[in-house]
Parts: sequence; structure tokens; C-alpha cells
Amino acid sequence: MSDASAFSFRAPTDESPLVRRALIGVAVLGLGLLVGAPLVAVFAEALKQGWLAALKSLGNRDALSAIWLTLTIAAISVPLNAVFGIAAAWLITRFDFRGKAFLITLIDLPFSVSPVVAGLCIVLMFGANSLLGGWLVAQGFPIVFALPGIVLATVFITFPFIARELIPVMIEQGRAEEEAALTLGAGGWHLFRTVTLPNIRWALLYGVLLCNARAMGEFGAVAVVSGKIRGQTATMPITIEMLYNEYLSVAAFSLAAVLTLLALVTLLAKTVLERRHADQIAATHRH
Repeated sequence: MSDASAFSFRAPTDESPLVRRALIGVAVLGLGLLVGAPLVAVFAEALKQGWLAALKSLGNRDALSAIWLTLTIAAISVPLNAVFGIAAAWLITRFDFRGKAFLITLIDLPFSVSPVVAGLCIVLMFGANSLLGGWLVAQGFPIVFALPGIVLATVFITFPFIARELIPVMIEQGRAEEEAALTLGAGGWHLFRTVTLPNIRWALLYGVLLCNARAMGEFGAVAVVSGKIRGQTATMPITIEMLYNEYLSVAAFSLAAVLTLLALVTLLAKTVLERRHADQIAATHRH
């Protein structure tokens, strides 16, 4: 018998039941401590004085303004990033040009720059003391401490999410189908609508969900450019911080519970999309 046959080889996942249970236990314990416990704490604190107190705090004018402002910012910034992300992914994956690597690096820049630094740069560029910002204020269109500045900061922070979801998918798909459609006489918009968009729709939807979740929860950059004006430029995360610092714990955690519910809805939508995508791939392989 050779020396090679004396050793028994097993798959990397072929572990003993004890090891599997230990790994599962560690994973569940980690998720429980890092994710489950904070979620329970948020809702427990929100309902500490009962449902009526929580609902009353959410009916406050400042809370309603924060909820509306957060949803408005997401409704503006997510479609903008969808357009920018599709354009950037199309440019990077369909054309060869000098500086492509530098462009990809610029797309990833919001991931590496602190949101506070990004907000400060916006203040320096568009603040009332800057040349451009002073002119805009004189014309009645302030950027900083107003809705445009918050949207600008949110768009910058969330820009990479959609582009980064689309670029790998479009690279993997290649250009063959689009070149064939062009050969058959398809125009640019018709090509995008009938060939490109169906192929990237799952990645696009997934990127939109991630972008929306980050847009609603962004704090650092928005805190710098908004001025934290209660009832005007204070988003949900900023209002939560302000209420908590004022020892209004029920109001703070009630608003945090609303933000958490929005995040859970986003997570549920992401799960549904992933399952539908997996089902579609399975059905394609069967046929």
C-alpha cells in the first residue's frame, strides 16, 4: 500500500457534528449580541411608556418633519444615483480609454473618505463665505444648511453603491448581445431598454436598495451640511441624536424604531429580490 493511500482526504466542509454545532453556536451568538440585542433594545425603549407615548412622540411636528425630510432626500438621491451609476458602469464596461483605472478609483472614493470630511468639503465649496456659495445665497438659492446641500452630501456618500453593483455584472455579461442588437439595427435607447436593462435589472434593484438604506441612515456628512435646524434640516438620524441628548429617550427611540423598521423593510425587499433572482436562474438552467 502506498503512502498516499494511507491518508484519508475529506471535503473542507466535512467536519464532525460537534464542530458544526460549535460554529453555528458562535455565529448565532455573535448575531444575537451584535444585531438582535440592539434591535430588541430599540423597540423596548420606544415602548417603555406604552404605545400611546410612542405614537404621541412620533406625532410631534419635529418628528414628522424629520421623517418627511429623510424620505424626500432618499426619493431624490436614489434616482440620481441610479442614473449616474448606470452611466458610470456603461462607460467603464463598454469603452476602453486612458484613465479608466483612475475613474474606478474616484467611484470608490466615498468609501474611503470620512463622511464628515465630505460634508466639510461641501461647506467650503458652497458655504455662504465661498465665492460660488455666496452668489447662490444672494440669488436666493442656498446650498448649505438647506435641502440642496443635504441631497448633495447624500448623493456623494451613496454614489458607489449602484455603480459597484452594476460594473461586475456588466463585465461578466460582455458586449456580445449588445453588438448583435446594433448589427440588427437597434438604436441606442432601444438597445438599452430591450437588451442591457433586462440583463442588469437584478443588480440595479439590489444597488438601489443598498443606496436607499444608506441614504436614509446617513449621519456624518448630513450633520455637517444641514446645520441641524430642528424642523427644517434635521433628518431622522440627526433628530434622534438631538432628542437623546435632551434626555427625551422615548421620543428618540420611537423615531429610531421607525428608522429601524424602514431598514428591515429594505432588508426584506433585498431577500425577496435575491430569492426571485435565484428562482429565475434555476428555471433557466432547467430549460
